[in-house]
Amino acid sequence: MTSPETDERKNRIPPEQIVAVPVRHPGRWVAAAALLVLAAMLVNSLVTNPAWSWDVVWQFLFSDRVLKGLWVTIELTLLAMVIGVVLGIVVAVMRLSRNPIVSTIAWLYAWFFRGTPVLVQVIFWSYIAVLYPTLSLGIPFGPEFVYFDSNLLIPIFAGAVLGFGLNEAAYMSEIVRAGILSVDQGQTEAAEALGMTRLKILRRIVLPQAMRVIIPPTGNETISMLKTTSLASVIAVGDLFTQVQLIYGGNLKYVPLLVVASIWYLVLTSLLSIAQYFIERRYSRGAIPARQGGFLGFGRPKSGLA
Repeated sequence: MTSPETDERKNRIPPEQIVAVPVRHPGRWVAAAALLVLAAMLVNSLVTNPAWSWDVVWQFLFSDRVLKGLWVTIELTLLAMVIGVVLGIVVAVMRLSRNPIVSTIAWLYAWFFRGTPVLVQVIFWSYIAVLYPTLSLGIPFGPEFVYFDSNLLIPIFAGAVLGFGLNEAAYMSEIVRAGILSVDQGQTEAAEALGMTRLKILRRIVLPQAMRVIIPPTGNETISMLKTTSLASVIAVGDLFTQVQLIYGGNLKYVPLLVVASIWYLVLTSLLSIAQYFIERRYSRGAIPARQGGFLGFGRPKSGLA
């Protein structure tokens, strides 16, 4: 004899099976179709419009003058970023100093160089000899022992490097300071309890962990610096954009020569972007693996909000 509960379970009507219907996203397909149409129109314009003068582009793309200017652009970028990163770390550490005089001077440095246009700074350093014809070494407010001609000590190229580098240091100081502050204060206190000096704590404990915060914006700053070096054309330093200007000033082929410069800037920024991706992945290991997408946006995990 069965119980009433058993009979009730036998007579119970099974629920209907739930059929999962995927959410439709018609807006995505409309947006994709519109973008494909725009891309096709752009390609058609590049191919059919004779004003692009692609024959002139290929003629000057690998010319000696353009390649020489390209190398000067690379030199300016590397030297300016070296100055910016090294000095930026120093200024960031000064900002975090417990000495109010040191921290105030660092704040004033960042305030001044971030508050004045980089073009003004480049021109100022390139023509520093107008303000100081000679520079000297000696006792402050006392006798001077060694004198230097400012035009020889700081030529046009060096002035451009100083202008870009000192300006970049102000921005890098804030990036480095943010990275240092992202490290838990408890680790610094634990290191101090072990008897480590502040410099050793910074070098061994803080900076290695702060790198995953510092690297991404530093890569962006490097790419930005590469393009910012085009401002050096106003002092005829011989960079890529200066050489292109000199060429189209002679043959009046403005558009194709600007395309030549754009192609080389795109090539260099693409290489820097690839390097930045692998460096970021190197320093982000174990930190945010689920959010690390593949290069160029491929290989990212799917999300219901995407």
